[in-house]
Amino acid sequence: MRRRLLIGLTAGSLLAALTACGSSDEGGGSDDGGGAGGTTTVKVGIIPIVDVAPVYLGRKKGFYEKRGLKLSMTTAQGGAAIVPGVVSGQFQFGFSNMTSLMIAQSKDVPVQAVVNGAASSGVAGEDFGAITVKKGSPVERPRDLEGRKVAVNTLKNINETAVRASVRRDGGDPDEVDFVELAFDQMPAALDGGRVDAAMVVEPALATVKSQGGREIASAMVDVADKLTVAMYFTSRQYAQRHPDVVERFREATAESLAYADAHPDEVREVVTTYTKIPAPVLAGVTLPKWPAEANRPSIEALRDLGERDGLFADEPDLDELLP
Repeated sequence: MRRRLLIGLTAGSLLAALTACGSSDEGGGSDDGGGAGGTTTVKVGIIPIVDVAPVYLGRKKGFYEKRGLKLSMTTAQGGAAIVPGVVSGQFQFGFSNMTSLMIAQSKDVPVQAVVNGAASSGVAGEDFGAITVKKGSPVERPRDLEGRKVAVNTLKNINETAVRASVRRDGGDPDEVDFVELAFDQMPAALDGGRVDAAMVVEPALATVKSQGGREIASAMVDVADKLTVAMYFTSRQYAQRHPDVVERFREATAESLAYADAHPDEVREVVTTYTKIPAPVLAGVTLPKWPAEANRPSIEALRDLGERDGLFADEPDLDELLP
């Protein structure tokens, strides 16, 4: 069984991975906390998925600009690759799932969550992430994944933990699942082509899988905890100490962006077309995440407990230190 341990997270060890998979949608940016004309350019590491639509929408609506911020977005495969970019100063802020942040914090990597990112709906069958199989697959339920190949975007991270939670809840042995690492946007083709037996996908890849005739067998994030806080935006402790004003402006602008996105789903779908290649007919079927203003700490604690059970952390993460 293919297993790769990511608890040895350091800025140096993963920076190369970030450089290999990232691309910027605009140039510029520095971490000096200031810029010409009173505008501060901040670089933000994100994943090209629906979860981050609020920051694109907030940028379009001027929520960051009115607070003197200009965003420069750079994409990466997952939060584990974004963390070292933030810590090294390549980015001032990043978007990461909570498991990546807890792994980093447990290894004394100086990360600090700033504002909420995305949350599960808490409703099985109506969430933005799911374990999926292709049309005609003999896999009917999570415990059927024993001995089968399941794609996750990053090994030993939140999506693997979620799949393991679903398999365990269904009476199966998650240690018998063969997890393989694959970018979200590559999962629909891999699933349809039979290169993997199942894939833990999030939107917009989930809608693509369904458009190919695939189906979901479990809402894995729902199986982790009720209304799970899946991800947050974060910075490094050093940057937060040096530029508390910039961090606070970013927090305020992002909070406004989250609230606006939650209230304007049609505009969310429109902005997603600016940073993904998902066709309009598929986009219409996308299930949007929830974007509450505050993180759900009990759900993060449940995710931490599962991560400890799965051996992800060197030491128990200190949530009082990590969370805002």
